[in-house]
Amino acid sequence: MRTASLRGTLALLACCASFTSIASAQAELRGDITSGMRWRHIGPVRAGRARALAGVPSAPNVFYAGFDNGGVWRSTDYGSNWVPIFDKESTGSIGAIAVAPSNPNVIYVGSGAGIIRPDLAVGDGMYKSVDGGATWTHLGLRNSQMIATIEIDPRNENRLFVAVLGHPYGPNSERGVFRSLDGGQSFERVLYRDEYTSANELYIDPTNPEIVYAALWQQQQSFIEGQGFNGTGGIYKSVDGGTTWKPLTDGLPIVQQANLAISRSNSNVLYATIANVASSTALSTVALYRSGDGGEHWTLAVQAPGVRSDAPRTTDPRPMGRIGGGDLPTLAIDPTNENVVYSASTVMWRTEDAGLSWSAVRGAPGGDDYQKIWIN
Repeated sequence: MRTASLRGTLALLACCASFTSIASAQAELRGDITSGMRWRHIGPVRAGRARALAGVPSAPNVFYAGFDNGGVWRSTDYGSNWVPIFDKESTGSIGAIAVAPSNPNVIYVGSGAGIIRPDLAVGDGMYKSVDGGATWTHLGLRNSQMIATIEIDPRNENRLFVAVLGHPYGPNSERGVFRSLDGGQSFERVLYRDEYTSANELYIDPTNPEIVYAALWQQQQSFIEGQGFNGTGGIYKSVDGGTTWKPLTDGLPIVQQANLAISRSNSNVLYATIANVASSTALSTVALYRSGDGGEHWTLAVQAPGVRSDAPRTTDPRPMGRIGGGDLPTLAIDPTNENVVYSASTVMWRTEDAGLSWSAVRGAPGGDDYQKIWIN
């Protein structure tokens, strides 16, 4: 599957790392072993782009993938075989999957393509399974049409947040961030700007579930490609469980669109890919920013072409190769090292020094299309 870095591929990276620790006396043998390792396609072969990925940390052989118009698939053998588990439901367009950390039998699915761009498919709201995907119940948010992210309280399977993109071709009020405290039986809209502004990203602090981060993105598509519009978005933080929110702005440009990642080894560390606004109609530059204090202050880690600053950072623009507008690079942080970050774009990139230098893990510019990364 070109569109996702699955558990099996990340296991391969771990194997490569273990080979590099072999004693120097075995260097020649080590080179022979690693040179023989190759990436391979593990499927499934249906439905193209995937923005919905979820694994089970306590069961690394289990993985879920959802496609823009191909339903939800599950593998229980590290990606060797896949079975569809959502074909009886009323939509096949999937934008988000989340497995409850406290109970892996509880799975939430948000329908509708999880990214707004010219080619998309809409859905009909939220679904839930309490038996590991054997059966599903429709929960609500039926008028949301597109859901980008679901975050579950790591200690409470019934408390969750949903980032709703809303209608891609017109205004509607069922968009923004919604919260449920009863397992999805009811939803309350807790972060909302206007009927054109979507929520596209969410993260709960893994050490304190009262702290929640979200990203808003104002945009609309047109039935004629290229005729839509983009406005200003922003990054927001709540410290009271999503009841109140404040914008995070210190060190950031005017944000049009943002994708976030939070470190599990140090939850004060966040990264954000930012599409900056040059005009009211176009995305101009994309850059990577880092915060070491829970989003209160940000510094530029990967600069876009033409952006100047005296702070040390890479001048390599390749990890931020996409220009936004739905294709803004997504991020994943190594759960054990806050300085190791992956960027999914036309290439899957990795930095081991918080963005100063980057190497290509997989892919070729202009040929591949990586959308999301999940790390056990």
